[in-house]
Amino acid sequence: MPQPMLIGGERVPSVTGEYFEVYDPATEELVDRAPMASEDDARRAIAAANAAFRSWRHATAHERAELLHEVARKIRARTDELAALLTREGGKPLVENRDEMGWSAACFDYYAELQRNARGRVIPSVEPSQLALVLKEPYGVVAAIVPWNYPILLMSWKVAPALAAGNTVIIKPSEMTPLSTLLFAEIFDHLPPGVVNIVSGYGATVGRELVVSRDTHMIAFTGSFATGREIARLAAERVKRTHLELGGKDAFIVAEDADLDVAVPGVAWAALLNAGQVCTSTERVYVHASIAQPFTERLVDYVKTLRLGPGSDPATDIGPLIGERYRRKVEEHVDEARQRGARILAGGRRPPQLARGFFYEPTVLTGVDHSHRIMHEETFGPTIPIMAYRDFDEAIALANDCDYGLGANLYTSDPKKVKQYYEEVKAGTCWVNDPLTDNDAGPFGGMKFSGGSRELGEEGLEAFLETKHVHWDFSQERKPWWYPYGRTGAAE
Repeated sequence: MPQPMLIGGERVPSVTGEYFEVYDPATEELVDRAPMASEDDARRAIAAANAAFRSWRHATAHERAELLHEVARKIRARTDELAALLTREGGKPLVENRDEMGWSAACFDYYAELQRNARGRVIPSVEPSQLALVLKEPYGVVAAIVPWNYPILLMSWKVAPALAAGNTVIIKPSEMTPLSTLLFAEIFDHLPPGVVNIVSGYGATVGRELVVSRDTHMIAFTGSFATGREIARLAAERVKRTHLELGGKDAFIVAEDADLDVAVPGVAWAALLNAGQVCTSTERVYVHASIAQPFTERLVDYVKTLRLGPGSDPATDIGPLIGERYRRKVEEHVDEARQRGARILAGGRRPPQLARGFFYEPTVLTGVDHSHRIMHEETFGPTIPIMAYRDFDEAIALANDCDYGLGANLYTSDPKKVKQYYEEVKAGTCWVNDPLTDNDAGPFGGMKFSGGSRELGEEGLEAFLETKHVHWDFSQERKPWWYPYGRTGAAE
């Protein structure tokens, strides 16, 4: 029995009664069906969220904290069930999906406590009888449009702070991985009806309705640059607030003083986690010329030890890509580089031992340059293209020679290089000797084509609040008509 949607506290099918199918990317077998939401379903969810907002915005900080902590408790209690379903519909190894559940629970716990802190401030007034306040208020209804690679975690990064700030939420999961999010509706069943709503369907219909409706007040989206730009264009017609994280083409610099025992597995981890399907996946590696050969040789040997397979197998290191068109894009990038002189030192093909599923071998390339698509377009797959550089200024210039600016990595023991790196690299997150770690208390987001929004940290809560200035004269004294501009009536 397919999981229904969540609208106004009720589990309901689509008004059309139609469903779409979700397939396991490791086996290409049908996992289940999901309701095919329509524009009418989106409108029902919007109406429910607006009705719930009228009371939810006034819930006390204590009440919201208890409810968000309960979300976290439920996630931990159902980790195995949710992780198993995530693996079936998304392909990630089971151990990674268990991690995703833990990270998601921690996010709800973090914002449960952060929202207890006072917001806004009292500012100096312009006269003795006036009180001047700066208030922070929720926007209203937030549409959270969530990608397929980390559907629960990236949903949590939006929903937890949005709810903590007093907004109500409508979640639209990716059509590639809707099942775990629909099951997650049971995690929210202790919240007041309509505070969280979940509608499954396609971006061109239900997603577009959420963006263009006059009755949604903010759009939070993680996904491709092309889709994010279209969301921004549509939202701009109503000057609607958008919160966009649009992927990256992250660079990894390996300095000549790097410890290769640490750097080799670190680069492999950063590039190949979730088969390279992470927004902050390393997609370009720049290695100092003096160590390029030993680094590359050791990386190739290391990558060849990694095992491909279904995520349900505990021995699997790398699972499948999410679908055939995503695998074709990886193949196109690798093939174009090969045709233009790049050398494939590992991988570069579909694994012959895995006849079914959307697998692609982890691939190490050299002989690439910035004219190759694999060095400037987002690949989102298990590839590690390597270029050698001569000095650190060149490495910084190469890292910045890209339209994206989500994250960047560096391995070095030289503090001077570290300082130059984080001051000059245009990226929202800079990792030094510690690739791809997250911290709920620190902001995450990008620059340039990666978007300018921030999730997590205090900034992640601030993103779901708007500012209001209140001028309050409590004297109730009668003022002359020209007040406060002076007797001439002219504004200064």
